[in-house]
Amino acid sequence: MAPPKKDNKVAKGSKKGGAKGKGPRYTPKKRKTANIRTTVQFHRPYTLRTPRAPKYARRSSSRTPLTQDRYRVLRYPLTTEAAMKKIEDNNTLVFIVDLRANKVQIKNAISKMYDIKIAKVRTLIRPDGLKKAYVKLQNDYDALDVANKIGVL
Repeated sequence: MAPPKKDNKVAKGSKKGGAKGKGPRYTPKKRKTANIRTTVQFHRPYTLRTPRAPKYARRSSSRTPLTQDRYRVLRYPLTTEAAMKKIEDNNTLVFIVDLRANKVQIKNAISKMYDIKIAKVRTLIRPDGLKKAYVKLQNDYDALDVANKIGVL
């Protein structure tokens, strides 16, 4: 009896010349073509901007605005010779105030603290960086009496 004949046909599903079960042949990736730029400027693309979500408060307490806190507006009264002369001659008190305070805030703070009516407020920033306020009182009030009440004289 003769040995059985071998079949030269390749099994279905496999590629000719490749090993069985190794998958498709390797094909090289196509090269990406460069973007053609039509403008000189480069505009950054829009990306997602997430809102801040802090893990803890950066400040222990919230700041109160200057309008609500009259004790932060006024620092201290000036007691120099020139300030004393203003008190006696011009019916004017002189204060060092907060740098960010405006004339309306200064006027309200002084009128509330000392129960006086104010005619005018003039301000200047000194060379050392402090703000000085000249507060002229109305004719009904005497600056000497208010200065005694404050403790300047």
